[in-house]
Amino acid sequence: MASIIDTFIAPPCDTPIEILYHDEALLVINKPSGLLSLSGKNPQNWDSVHYRLRQQFPGCTLVHRLDFGTSGLMLVGLTKAITATISQQFSQRSVEKTYHALLCGHLAEDSGIIDAPIAKDPQHFPLMRIDATTGKPAQSYFEVERHTKYPLSTGTTLPITQVKLSPLTGRTHQLRIHCQYLGYPILGCDLYGGRDYPNLAPPPRLMLHASAIRFQHPLSGMTMALESPLPF
Repeated sequence: MASIIDTFIAPPCDTPIEILYHDEALLVINKPSGLLSLSGKNPQNWDSVHYRLRQQFPGCTLVHRLDFGTSGLMLVGLTKAITATISQQFSQRSVEKTYHALLCGHLAEDSGIIDAPIAKDPQHFPLMRIDATTGKPAQSYFEVERHTKYPLSTGTTLPITQVKLSPLTGRTHQLRIHCQYLGYPILGCDLYGGRDYPNLAPPPRLMLHASAIRFQHPLSGMTMALESPLPF
């Protein structure tokens, strides 16, 4: 497993981190696609959200992470105590997170809940798998917003569905594997079928964006609600 992690080199990401909210306790940032949340074990994977923010906010710690290809909203605590307080909200599932994604194909259903337990796949690290025996409970809500098309190099198009996604639990790769399980992988997903379509022009980024977050401020107790527009 270590060799797989060490040989991955993240391509350079020149897109800056956008700070959407900043006070004495926390930051809410907009993470670009193609940037690690934390620096990797390989020395060449030093660039990350945490590395960049630490230059300006030395005591900051990440409350949660987004996958390398996922863009959007992240919470960052400016002290370990603040991070622990917000992390407790995540553990209690009181933080509301909304994502948007482009799925391969046109969904027939308008909305629904994907209920499928998720476990590590020991044979194919770092993949996860749906496993009713050993998997942990996992539920995701989806709501169709529009049907559209993605251009192919042949001049034709791939049917695409834009959906709003809400993870009701917080498993690794949950939205990506749940969409694959539904039969409509997220466009651009290299792990769960979103690039298994010929003639993509060009192969896109992972079309998954953390678009909204709602939580209670750890100091004031006020409800915080922030949004980030879709970049795709």
